Amino acid sequence: MSAPEDAAARRAAPPVIAYPPETLPGPDLALYRAARAAAAKVAETVVPPRDARTFRVAAGQFFRITCSDGPQVGDLNLWAAQDLSERFFSGKTRALHGTHLDLGDRMWSCFPHLRPMATITEDTLGWYGYDADGAGVHDVIGTRCDPYTHRLLAGSDYDRCCHSNLTRALSAETGLPRAEAEAHVHDVLNVFMCTGFTRDSHRYFTKPSPVRPGDHIEAFAEIDLLGALSACPWGDCGTNSPQSATCHPLLVEVFAPAPGALDGWQPPAPNGYAGHHGA
Repeated sequence: MSAPEDAAARRAAPPVIAYPPETLPGPDLALYRAARAAAAKVAETVVPPRDARTFRVAAGQFFRITCSDGPQVGDLNLWAAQDLSERFFSGKTRALHGTHLDLGDRMWSCFPHLRPMATITEDTLGWYGYDADGAGVHDVIGTRCDPYTHRLLAGSDYDRCCHSNLTRALSAETGLPRAEAEAHVHDVLNVFMCTGFTRDSHRYFTKPSPVRPGDHIEAFAEIDLLGALSACPWGDCGTNSPQSATCHPLLVEVFAPAPGALDGWQPPAPNGYAGHHGA
């Protein structure tokens, strides 16, 4: 179909930021940093390669995800600890903060709650920014590798996809049958993953993660959290075949601030919308 006469003018319309960051309630990073300075480690979990594990973080604690051995990406799910129906909303997080998360960005929960679940307080890969291909680190654009898409594209079953890993881990943690646990697994924060969209076709791509042993991302738990992290079977995601990927474990650590370090701070309340949805 031929372009209309005013095609150039239509394309030249200026972009409008849908959610201006100036009006988004921000975290008190100075308070969080002060509380973190004297925090003590209270728990740790090692996530084996090509598998997932759960962890719990109380409101007001910090959790750190570390590349402990070699380049490895992880797929992160978060739920409210006492209510699996409140879970991380990657789509709204993306709309509010952008395609990749960094220092000060928050992970928001789903409707009707829509409140901060966690705030990123440290990121050793913050230097990466966006490269010449338009790729960044820690994306909220990919959904998670899953056995259904693998079956569609490869014609075979593979049970170590992150979706299945997270399902098994949540089932083991909660006692839910796997079919019920699967319904709670959701789109992820792709920790350490380096991704973008191609400039010509805008197709989602991955490239080898810049993460190295010792690199980490840390977040402050705004509410009581249950987390699940999968050490992706695609390793550093520099290949599109899990069979050829080299995989490594990931380390999750939890830190508790000293008593009184967060005086005056309160977990955020659920969203205040009245819920009428019109007459």
